[in-house]
Amino acid sequence: MRIAIAGISHETNTYCQAPTTGRDFHQMRGEKILTTLGQESDVGGAVAACERLGVEAVPLLFASAQPSGTIEREVYEAFRDEILDGLAAALPLDGLVLCLHGAGVVDGIEDLEGDLVGAIRALVGTDLPITASFDLHGNVTQAMADALDGTFACHHYPHVDLHERAAEAVELIVRMHGEGVRPVSVVTYLPMLLPTTTTFIDPGRSRLEQMLDAEAEPGVIDVSWFHGFPYTDVAHVGTYVVVTTDGDRDQAARIGRVLASELWHDRADFEPRSLSAEEAVAEAANLPWSPEAGPIVIHETSDNCGGGSPGDGTHLLRAMLASDLENACFGFIVDPEVAAAAHAAGVGQTMDVRLGGKTDDLHGDPLELSVYVKALHDGRIRLQAMFRGMPLNLGPMARLQPVGSNVEIIVASRRSQTFDPEPFLALGMDVRRYRFVALKSSNHFRAGFQDLASAIVTADPPGLTTHHIEVFPRQRSSRPLWPIDPKARFETAD
Repeated sequence: MRIAIAGISHETNTYCQAPTTGRDFHQMRGEKILTTLGQESDVGGAVAACERLGVEAVPLLFASAQPSGTIEREVYEAFRDEILDGLAAALPLDGLVLCLHGAGVVDGIEDLEGDLVGAIRALVGTDLPITASFDLHGNVTQAMADALDGTFACHHYPHVDLHERAAEAVELIVRMHGEGVRPVSVVTYLPMLLPTTTTFIDPGRSRLEQMLDAEAEPGVIDVSWFHGFPYTDVAHVGTYVVVTTDGDRDQAARIGRVLASELWHDRADFEPRSLSAEEAVAEAANLPWSPEAGPIVIHETSDNCGGGSPGDGTHLLRAMLASDLENACFGFIVDPEVAAAAHAAGVGQTMDVRLGGKTDDLHGDPLELSVYVKALHDGRIRLQAMFRGMPLNLGPMARLQPVGSNVEIIVASRRSQTFDPEPFLALGMDVRRYRFVALKSSNHFRAGFQDLASAIVTADPPGLTTHHIEVFPRQRSSRPLWPIDPKARFETAD
């Protein structure tokens, strides 16, 4: 059996000013894709499943980029056409697994995934099994689901199971050939702009459990809860329950309707508590703490590179410096200019810097600081929690301490959220020895920090991934949306 592996993965924040270009994409072709074996990523999971099941993996192209602005059309079309050409050359095949995101937007194409899958179907016809794994922050359509034989969104946020879901996508193709399974999927749409909601704690945890319980019904292949991606302006933005069954569309529609109705009924549970940077720092400072308990983590959800923000926002760091927190660290702020200057100066030197705030006015002004260079690193780390085993290059990094301050600052050169303690360890910092650990991430950090932290406090100052989604204009949405429009309605199941 021969199954091809391909994909284009991008979470598009249409409110970002700059477009996403070809230079922004990490591209893997052919044998390079197979080297992901052992990594807990979507591609790694697909490759591992093929090896485990004795299937020949036929690697084509996987292109992915950090969440950012709308993709340039010629960039997407070049990737799409390369996948199509690769498929045509590889035929005959027994199946195709796509590693996608679900929230891709191209200049002139609101639904990257729908366009890609439609083009593939037009090439290979209806008989070839095609399945796909997704990030749960996808905005999906029924047309896209109809073009696929399996729609597997990761269940967890942080996305610690992407590799498992991609493996299930491979397994379904094998079942279609060996057991005669004929899957159908039904998308139930909710007019909800769900804030970034972790599944590690309630209400997300109990809601996910309910979704997974529904998979126990005979005939059900999969239940996927797409939280949606609210930081994009497309007609189909929202929240979705996608149910896949073995040939029974009515069953899929019924289950999806019940689950969506209960989600809508309890929507108020998902309204976030939003603190300014100053409020979050004050709350953290007033929490009881002992060295044995673990650090108090303050995460800046509104400047999350994992949702398209620049990562150079200064709101939270400024509040920490103003409060003169003791035994505190911030890891990390993205500023390649300052990182380069630190490497040029060298460890043990003091220098004046303008740190952060260089992308726009929304995320705060630069910080004028005199800093001591404590440590340097090349920024090449390997993730140990979410995406375990995957390499990540943050570019040159520096560990800086402002003169007269007790807050240590990590500066990196490349955009990324903080997934786990590895950036700290690279610079000789053990987060367990700090009282306060601040970072930029909405929820993925929980995979590496939740078990370490004595408490977690959310800071939500102005930023492109703020919980205040009402600040983003909606020109493309086709209907009223909760929570920004009181006219939003969903016809619940009886």
